[in-house]
Amino acid sequence: MSQAARIHGKRVSQGAYRSFVPAPLPPALDWSPRLVGVLSEADRLIGRLAGEGGRLPNPHVLMRPFVRREAVLSSKIEGTQATLGELLAAEAGAAVDRSPEDLREVGNYVAALEHGISLLKKLPLSVRLIRELHRKLMEGVRGQHAKPGVFRKTQNWIGRPGSTLATATFIPPPPGEVEPCLAALEKFLHESSLPPLITLALGHYQFEAIHPFLDGNGRVGRLLITLFLIDRKILPTPLLYLSAFFEASRRDYYEGLRRVSEQGAWEGWLEYFLQGIARMSEDALDRATRINDLLAAWRNKFAGGSTNAPLRVIDLLAANPFLTITGAADELKLAFTTVQRALERLEKGDIVRRVSGAKRGRVFCAQALLDILEEPPHLSP
Repeated sequence: MSQAARIHGKRVSQGAYRSFVPAPLPPALDWSPRLVGVLSEADRLIGRLAGEGGRLPNPHVLMRPFVRREAVLSSKIEGTQATLGELLAAEAGAAVDRSPEDLREVGNYVAALEHGISLLKKLPLSVRLIRELHRKLMEGVRGQHAKPGVFRKTQNWIGRPGSTLATATFIPPPPGEVEPCLAALEKFLHESSLPPLITLALGHYQFEAIHPFLDGNGRVGRLLITLFLIDRKILPTPLLYLSAFFEASRRDYYEGLRRVSEQGAWEGWLEYFLQGIARMSEDALDRATRINDLLAAWRNKFAGGSTNAPLRVIDLLAANPFLTITGAADELKLAFTTVQRALERLEKGDIVRRVSGAKRGRVFCAQALLDILEEPPHLSP
């Protein structure tokens, strides 16, 4: 097949510039032995994550800091500077030295993902769900172009800061093509007979090529990856996220998308995406297992005491390594002094340390847990 025949879509002249309209999925694929091998490895490792991750004693508790880690990394790709520690500390009630706008943008990502998971109980992956995700994501954020839940009515473009339509590196479809392209994408996701991870990789490219909103497209596209894995029951809980992989290999990510649009280089894109699934499945299972082992060791250390308050506080740390005495007392329905004594015992046991605050507003952190969550991703095979 010639290179020209493989280009995935058409260029539409708009006067001084030409926009790109992707062809409906699926494309013709070259099932090389290498691609089949990468798919097999990704299937095996995400299956292992689903099995072993689901058997951890507390996968639903572990989900909470993992979701927030993804929110921070996905927002970082778009330039938001909030760290995971800052987000978790703020959620625990601590004062942090970060702009409220940055924290709101990251918090909106968490809210959008949780909203999307809830919507999947009554809605399929659909154009309607995409609009709902965007509405939650962009609610109350800075900037004049958010338009929560509204598909764009003007032409957008992708390029370096300060670029224009004349200097853009990629110009998505004209506004009138957005909804037809999304309808075709929805149809493909519902009807595809390809292996699910291939369907996901193709769908992610297609959504990014359509770029249906004025802002927030990258984050919505990454949210859809997680929701697809949940919707197809590939994972029981959202433990796998690709933002860390995309951020660590940012140049390869954008180059892979560009080469599909310009050269129809699907196999390279699919191999890259599937390698991300494989590496991040390993990374998530390793991270979750180490967190669980650490929590188990802490529980053993305080088992059999005169009160179970330290054990109950440790359970709270699994959801957020930061806490305040007041917040923990409210959550556990215990007296302030009971939680205070429990935290003093945990502090003496080197499980938590005070990080800020006066006596009644003290903030404690289980640094060993936070270190595991904040580690860079393990990307080597």
